[in-house]
Amino acid sequence: MVKTTLSPIIAGTMSWGVWDKNLTTSEMANLIHVCSENKITTFDHADIYGGYTTEAEFGKAFSESKIDRKKIQLISKCGIQHVLGNRNNKIKHYDYSKEYIIWSVENSLKNLHSDYLDVFLLHRPSPLMNADEIAEAVEKLKSEGKILDFGLSNFTPSQTDLIRSKTEVSYNQVQFSATDFKAMTDGSLDHMQVHNIRPMAWNPLGTVFREKTDQTRRLKTLLAELVGKYHVGSDTILLSWVLQHPAKVIPIAGTVNVSRIQQLYKATEFKLENEEWFAIWTESMGTKVP
Repeated sequence: MVKTTLSPIIAGTMSWGVWDKNLTTSEMANLIHVCSENKITTFDHADIYGGYTTEAEFGKAFSESKIDRKKIQLISKCGIQHVLGNRNNKIKHYDYSKEYIIWSVENSLKNLHSDYLDVFLLHRPSPLMNADEIAEAVEKLKSEGKILDFGLSNFTPSQTDLIRSKTEVSYNQVQFSATDFKAMTDGSLDHMQVHNIRPMAWNPLGTVFREKTDQTRRLKTLLAELVGKYHVGSDTILLSWVLQHPAKVIPIAGTVNVSRIQQLYKATEFKLENEEWFAIWTESMGTKVP
C-alpha cells in the first residue's frame, strides 16, 4: 500500500547537472522554487546522475532555497555501478547487496541534505539480485525512517513478483509515452494495477521533440490540431495522454525550461476525448488499433 503522496507530475533531475544543463546552485534553487510554485513538488533522482554528482548539487541548492522539507518529496534510486566519477569500478555492473543498498541510501540522504527519502527505488534489475537480501535492507531502512516507501525501476512483472514476494513494492518506474507504449501492451501496466503498484513514467514525451521520423511527423500533425483546440502546448497534451491511462501513471518531466514547467500542470486539468486519445495511439503506430 502506497504511503506517500507525490505530485501528479514529477520533476526529473537527470539533466540538471553536468550530464546536460550544468545548472549553478542558484539556478537549481530557483528551479526548485518554480517547480514547487507550479504544483510539481516531487523530485526524481538517482545516485548515478551526473556521474554521482547531481544529488549533492541539488542538496546544496535545496538548502539554499530555504523550502521546508515537508513541502517536497524526494525519490532516489541505486544499484547501477558505472565506471564514472569517483567510483573505483572497472566495468559497469549492478550491486544490490544489503550493505550496498543501505550505504547508498545513507549517502543519498547526506547528498540531498535530508533525513529521509519519500521513495527509494532499485534502478535496474540484476540477474544476481537476491530478494531476501534486498528485503532485509529495505525493512531496516524503513524501520529507521530513512525511506518511507519502496519500489522498482525498469522491472518486468516477473522480476517485480520476485521482489514483492519478500517485501512490499509500491512503485515501478518504466518507460511509457505515446511513442514508446510497450508497457501498455506487454502486461506491465496491467500487472501494476492488479498489485496496487503505482507506475511512474520516465521520458513521458517520448521522441516527439527529439527525432524526425514518420512516427513523430504523424504525431506532430495531429498534435497541432489538438493544440489549436485546447490552447496548451504539445508537451502538455502528450502528458495528458499518459495521465489518462487507468493505471494512474505519474509522468516524470525532465524539462528545465521555466515557461514549460509553468504549463505542465495543465495536463492534469483537462481530458482528451476518447477518440482523440486513440487517435494519438493510432498515429504513433501508423495503423489502426488492433
